[in-house]
Amino acid sequence: MVRLKDQSGAVKGGPISGSDFLQLRAEDAPVKGLTAWLTAGLRDAIAGNRLASGARLPATRMLAADLKISRGVVVEAYQRLIDEGLATGRTGAGTTVIGNTHKSDRSSDRRKALDGIRLPLPPSDEIDIDLSPGVPDLSAFPRAQWLRAEKAVLDEITSQDLGYGDPGGTPRLRAELIGWLRRTRGIRAEPDDVIVVGGVAQALALLAQTLRRAGVTAAAVEDPGSRGARDQMAHWGVRPEAVPVDDEGIRVDRITQEAAVLTPAHQFPTGVVLSPARRRALLDWGGLVVEDDYDAEHRYDRAPVAALQGSAPERVAYAGSVSKSLAPGMRLGWLIAPRRLQAALLEAKHDSDLGNPAIPQLVLARLLASGDYERHLRLVRSRQRRRRDALLAGLRQHLPHATVTGVAAGLHLLILLPGPIPDTRLAEQAAASGVLVHPLSWHRLEPGAPGLVLGYAAQPPDRLAEAAQRLGRALTPP
Repeated sequence: MVRLKDQSGAVKGGPISGSDFLQLRAEDAPVKGLTAWLTAGLRDAIAGNRLASGARLPATRMLAADLKISRGVVVEAYQRLIDEGLATGRTGAGTTVIGNTHKSDRSSDRRKALDGIRLPLPPSDEIDIDLSPGVPDLSAFPRAQWLRAEKAVLDEITSQDLGYGDPGGTPRLRAELIGWLRRTRGIRAEPDDVIVVGGVAQALALLAQTLRRAGVTAAAVEDPGSRGARDQMAHWGVRPEAVPVDDEGIRVDRITQEAAVLTPAHQFPTGVVLSPARRRALLDWGGLVVEDDYDAEHRYDRAPVAALQGSAPERVAYAGSVSKSLAPGMRLGWLIAPRRLQAALLEAKHDSDLGNPAIPQLVLARLLASGDYERHLRLVRSRQRRRRDALLAGLRQHLPHATVTGVAAGLHLLILLPGPIPDTRLAEQAAASGVLVHPLSWHRLEPGAPGLVLGYAAQPPDRLAEAAQRLGRALTPP
């Protein structure tokens, strides 16, 4: 037990509970915010390098006894650190710090340089809550399942499995992918129709190269829409041309190009679903549909929407990946294109990299076959629902004048604010409060209504609630 003394050494007040560990005192916590207080204290200690990577946190029973608080509070605080990717916990081994939010000047400069390649950052060096869309919950990566599957793969593969293989991917993964995509997305294809790629970005690159060689110089893109998809097509010589999006999805009647790139199941960034009438009109249209199924696994309040590819496999090139379900660093995805394009796409894939690494493909195939991948998705979906709910509740409380859309699925939502202020300025105001968001105008080709795109997958519920409170202060008119 620790007793506070004044400068003369006399004990002040009654007995006070506390811990030598980070000099934590439960008396400093708000009445109804004990877990958030403890989490914030631990998080700040990691950010300030008082808890370095590899440091062991005290046993939950010990810290709870020191602070005279419920052990459940400590357990929940530790779990929040694990959810944020700042710590790892294993039965019998305790909880260990693995992350540090303090960046060196050099790494900070590199981050800014990389962000400059993609999107401009708001002018603030004080951002500590990043709500950039497109970032999944990296702390949820199924490490134990992946390790178990990888060990099993290494135990059973032959030397031949490690040689130069089919540039389209390992037969085992293509077979498992087709079975899973048939069940979950309504895909109509055979294993030989699959090309394993380094994410949707490479799928778009291969398609753009193939289209350009066939004389296609422009493609319709959703506006607003995925800036990354636009940039990828443009880099390979296919000019993106804006087609507006409304409450029913892309305006099919405005498409005049030979190809169209879109996100029909959950439009980025508005979150609308392509309506049945628009789906029929799109399939009646004569060009190639490039379907980016980027986050179909994440839905909460609506029934699943089947992929377009199942309705017209000869007209739709379907692309997906594990970037939003496992991690973008896996660089593992799939492309299922009309058969008339497959030879050219395989040639482009071979010329690009000879094919994806074999072992990660075989590990993913095993996760699919065992059911571990689907169990992981159900777990992640539950976590993301809680995060979505926390942000949505916070926005309704602190930004009641905002219109919030796109909440039924995905990993982000869109808020529309009344008034004439440009959304780039709104994003700067948010950044000044320490919250990074995307102005909707970043994702437009043509001028349109302002808005802010908020990703919630990478932050735990308490941080999302705090972000909403800060946004309310920063964006509410005086």
